[in-house]
Amino acid sequence: MNTIIIITAPSGAGKTSIVHHLLHKMHEQLAFSISATTRTARVTEVHGQDYYFMTEPEFHTKIANHEFVEWEMVYQGTYYGTLHSELQRIWNLGKVPVLDIDVKGAIHVQEQYGAQCLSIFVQAPSIQALTARLQQRGTETAATLQTRIDKASYELSFKNNFDAIIINDVLSVACAEAENLIIHFLEKNTTFNHGN
Repeated sequence: MNTIIIITAPSGAGKTSIVHHLLHKMHEQLAFSISATTRTARVTEVHGQDYYFMTEPEFHTKIANHEFVEWEMVYQGTYYGTLHSELQRIWNLGKVPVLDIDVKGAIHVQEQYGAQCLSIFVQAPSIQALTARLQQRGTETAATLQTRIDKASYELSFKNNFDAIIINDVLSVACAEAENLIIHFLEKNTTFNHGN
């Protein structure tokens, strides 16, 4: 059975740090699922490594051709999505794709793949902690900060839709917790495979 690991969280909860830890620690089993996006690449970002960067018309063509497992207009005019071909690429390597995606996208993947997925919701210890983290980034204006906090509050209402919730208070503890959940899930599913 082809399995999938989904890590989802409101912005600023620390999911990307946890994903980086998992990919470094479990690189023989896991591989990062590269998302497609219509946003412009940042200076340090590489096409096909950080994201598959595409134009809006290209993205819409892929939607029309049902090439996405999930896609979302995350912010006005900016689309993100997970391609079926990307999951297949990783399965062909004999690895498990790790999806670092937003909450709505995560729900869509779960709906399609069910028991093949382990979904982990990462949350900050409090909205105050989340606000502080977003402010520390230094990338937000007062308006965008409020937008992200409102979105985070909304996304928190979906946390019980996922297999596990990790409260990221101390990053090393949260990383270890995610690692243990994944090891257990993969062991269970590998045993299941061998039984077939």
